[in-house]
Amino acid sequence: MFSITVRDHLMVAHSFAGEVFGPAQRLHGATFVVDATFRRPTLDEDNIVVDIGLATKELGDVLSALNYRNLDDVPDFAGINTSTEFLAKVIADRLAERVGAGALGANARGLGGIAVTLRESHVAWASYERSL
Repeated sequence: MFSITVRDHLMVAHSFAGEVFGPAQRLHGATFVVDATFRRPTLDEDNIVVDIGLATKELGDVLSALNYRNLDDVPDFAGINTSTEFLAKVIADRLAERVGAGALGANARGLGGIAVTLRESHVAWASYERSL
């Protein structure tokens, strides 16, 4: 399997419901380093996985809808704990929609999967991987 990874970052505020979250139940900020990995079993006719420039642009566009937002105020997330794991899935699904819509080029339809990793710190991160 071949892969390329592009990186950006995301800054949000949010709070969590549930004792398991301890002090994170209060409103707090989070800055994530976001890696989006695109995978395919064979290279396209240009010998690439996907256009790295388009992948970088589309990741940035997906993140811009969330960046500098209080996620508690986003209607799509009402009543949802916007955990790192949850956000990794949201980002992967939104990137998958863009692949399907052709935003990463026609050859991107040959992609087999996307994995998104959100790094909360140098010692903690979460990922979500999905097929296309």
